[in-house]
Amino acid sequence: MTAEKIDYSKTLYLPQTEFPMRAGLPEKEPTTVKRWQEMDLYKRLREEATGREKYVLHDGPPYANGNIHIGHALNKILKDIIVRSFQMRGYDSNYVPGWDCHGLPIEWKIEEQYRAKGKNKDEVPINEFRKECREFAQHWIGVQSEEFQRLGVIGDFKNPYTTMAFHAESRIAGELLKFAMSGQLYRGSKPVMWSVVERTALAEAEVEYHDHESDTIWVKFPVANGAGDLAEADVVIWTTTPWTIPGNRAVAYSPRVAYGLFEVTEAENDFGPQPGEKLIFADALAEDSSAKAKIKMNRIRSVSAQEIDSIVLSHPLRGLGGGYEFDVPMLAGDHVTDDAGTGFVHTAPGHGREDFDAWMDAASDLSKRGIATEIPFTVGPDGFLTKDAPGFGPDRDGGAVRVIDDNGKKGDANQAVITALIERNKLFARGRLRHQYPHSWRSKKPIIFRNTPQWFVYMDKELGDGTTLRGRALNAIDATRFVPAAGLTRLRAMIQERPDWVLSRQRAWGVPIAVFADEDGNVLKDVAVNARITAAFEQEGADAWFAEGAKERFLGSDHDHAKWQKVTDILDVWFDSGSTHTFTLEDRPDLKWPADVYLEGSDQHRGWFHSSLLESCGTRGRAPYNAVVTHGFTMDEEGRKMSKSLGNTVVPQDVIKQSGADILRLWVATTDYWEDQRLGKNVLQTNVDAYRKMRNTIRWMLGTLAHDEGEAVAVESMPELERLMLHRLAELDEAVRTGYDAFEFKRITRALIDFMVVELSAFYFDIRKDALYCDAPSSPKRKAALFVVRQLFECLTKWLAPVLPFTMEEAWLERHPGAESIHLEQFPEVPANWHDNALAEKWRAIRQVRGVVTAALELERAKKVIGSSLEAVPVVYLDDPAFEKKISASDFAEICITSDLVYAAGQAPADAFRAAELPGAAVVIELSDARGLRKCARSWRYTADVGLDAEFPDVSARDAAALHELQALGRL
Repeated sequence: MTAEKIDYSKTLYLPQTEFPMRAGLPEKEPTTVKRWQEMDLYKRLREEATGREKYVLHDGPPYANGNIHIGHALNKILKDIIVRSFQMRGYDSNYVPGWDCHGLPIEWKIEEQYRAKGKNKDEVPINEFRKECREFAQHWIGVQSEEFQRLGVIGDFKNPYTTMAFHAESRIAGELLKFAMSGQLYRGSKPVMWSVVERTALAEAEVEYHDHESDTIWVKFPVANGAGDLAEADVVIWTTTPWTIPGNRAVAYSPRVAYGLFEVTEAENDFGPQPGEKLIFADALAEDSSAKAKIKMNRIRSVSAQEIDSIVLSHPLRGLGGGYEFDVPMLAGDHVTDDAGTGFVHTAPGHGREDFDAWMDAASDLSKRGIATEIPFTVGPDGFLTKDAPGFGPDRDGGAVRVIDDNGKKGDANQAVITALIERNKLFARGRLRHQYPHSWRSKKPIIFRNTPQWFVYMDKELGDGTTLRGRALNAIDATRFVPAAGLTRLRAMIQERPDWVLSRQRAWGVPIAVFADEDGNVLKDVAVNARITAAFEQEGADAWFAEGAKERFLGSDHDHAKWQKVTDILDVWFDSGSTHTFTLEDRPDLKWPADVYLEGSDQHRGWFHSSLLESCGTRGRAPYNAVVTHGFTMDEEGRKMSKSLGNTVVPQDVIKQSGADILRLWVATTDYWEDQRLGKNVLQTNVDAYRKMRNTIRWMLGTLAHDEGEAVAVESMPELERLMLHRLAELDEAVRTGYDAFEFKRITRALIDFMVVELSAFYFDIRKDALYCDAPSSPKRKAALFVVRQLFECLTKWLAPVLPFTMEEAWLERHPGAESIHLEQFPEVPANWHDNALAEKWRAIRQVRGVVTAALELERAKKVIGSSLEAVPVVYLDDPAFEKKISASDFAEICITSDLVYAAGQAPADAFRAAELPGAAVVIELSDARGLRKCARSWRYTADVGLDAEFPDVSARDAAALHELQALGRL
């Protein structure tokens, strides 16, 4: 065969692969999901992991009431990355998804359906209503399960946990009974956050804050028994809740605040104080307050804390409706400041925690003084004022006034109270204030604080072992690893300050507070009764509590049925989710207790992290987790909260449909998820671009490895460049493993992307293409390069499999057609002899000089002096004479991808190229053909030995030798 008849391109080891450059993820990924399901990848993972140490991430249950949103996607992807990374590092890392199924949002949806059909919920048997709630939740569990799996999440979706499963409801009730039996559960009357719209108490985790405009009033409380010039004075308070004035029982002050007695000298108002009136204010707030009332005042004298403590006030509504005839004492309070208001705080113990605490702290002393300490129930569950608010309740002409109506709108209570105060000349001033006010996170409507009987768990009761629930929880927090560390401080502060845990809700869909109580709130403690309850729940679910004859069934013949009443409140859903560790981690043999890690959004410091901690500490004395990982919230690209009204939401289903789940997963893995993240079109495009570069790197490796025969090559026999790449893999192995342990996915992903794009595609692969494509089959350099590319592929695809499961599965099966799945593989064990720090340091200097040469070549290419770098021969001037000993000129030419390279002595010409970052190097570019070199028709390199081979006269000696070898092997 003569040279003229040879198509040299067919003699090259060019990349060959079916792995496409265009990913087509939206079309391919569903096929992969189906394949995983058909092969039961989850089961195969469990079989492979038999006998390994367990690593358990316990799933915080999403709520089963709608399609998943971007927050769900972020959360589930992070969890999946963790689970997969530990599974591929020698653990049995089993993920069991779960769902929160009870509670108001689902109940609310069923009620909406009822209203649309003209049905009355109260006329429907409760268990029939609960059945509809159960079916609603079950539907959305199915929908969300498919959506999570479409994200690439692997878990036990055939056997998830749900809080509405009969076993779960039995265990939740059993946990509640543990609190009851240990004396931690009690019925009390305290102000709780109450949703009038939803007719139920709310926990702090169920409340969010929004802008709200409130009526504000300044009210005069007459001094009833003061001495001297104080006897004719009024103490002035300020409040943003006029409707709570009927519930006032005291006024708080601070011994640390300076107070004064003031006299009105001028007044320009339609109502309010008039000249001659004496008023007591905090000195720092008197001027602002007088401006509100359009008056001028003179300060008469200071009023000491002892004087203030000794006076008793009259209620400003005294005489209205025959009520308010009681004395109003002054109470010292740490919560009182002179930052705003008047320096005095209106205290309605039925409408605020601080008010309640101050009142209860003083209750004993007040009783000795003959002051009644009973807290009134001034507002009913429907927002109407009650008989405990004379003149505003049912006794009022026209009926009771209302704080908030069924639609969450402001009622007429504020105006009624203001009018009554004006009529009694007790209104000092009025106004409006726009501020952050608590709203129900479900209905988005304002809530109120109202005194109501509820079931609580003590935070500070001694539990028989010298501890309290608060103390146990604080100790557990200190023993827990938090990522980021600030989570510890946040959760600790919440536990330190939180009041007793309110467990009861006045709704229908949930696990009941399955206890019996007498009229005084004493709880029946009977092991046999408890066993009957939990056994029935196990068989029939919590519906058994609401079934006809339930009371008689559970009490049996051992107790007086007339004395003991069945509690009908249901449990706060946070108690449900806080108990999930019991019926998953403890009860499933494929899991373990405690969990290695809980991962949720930062709002769960007051939600699931919080309730799980309290539940477990109350029943087991420690947290149900060893580590807590927290992620932030997803904002739009401008840092704004996503909302439908702004039109700035990113829907995960849309991203998957357009770009694929792996793009969404790459975004998750490259973001600082601990903080709030940003997402939008531009951010997604950045990830698409990064993905494309990684994919092309993988594609090139697959194409090159099509010619790999799997030969082992001893590291010590390899060229330095190959040993350098193995060293970098060893470094990356440490970084990847450390990063996965630290949950620092961005650090891993960025390191791997940069390595693939900068060090492989633009450096190593670019250099070694010549040897890989053109060298003879027997070439040691080519064999070493193939070995290294093989190791690169194995490491990179496995390391990236937890992040990009679809793409790495596709690549793995392209490389290993007979394999089951990359996800059944383990991370590679990197040999210790791959580490070579001395070599890496040497090549750091080589790459610095190469950077100068490359920059000089690019400048000549831009001038169109050269096209390919092979057309150039760099002449390199160095002020480091030792550099030539690091690498020969011929090897350096190969590294710089030029046909030749010359080290020059002496001073470089003035017009030589220099780089500011390495002033000791200068480069002059000469042309290959000008130096008498000829272009090889096969490799396109310019060499001096083209034409020496008679059979192949148009190629270099290296290429001719390769052609002869191919000819001998019958490949030519």
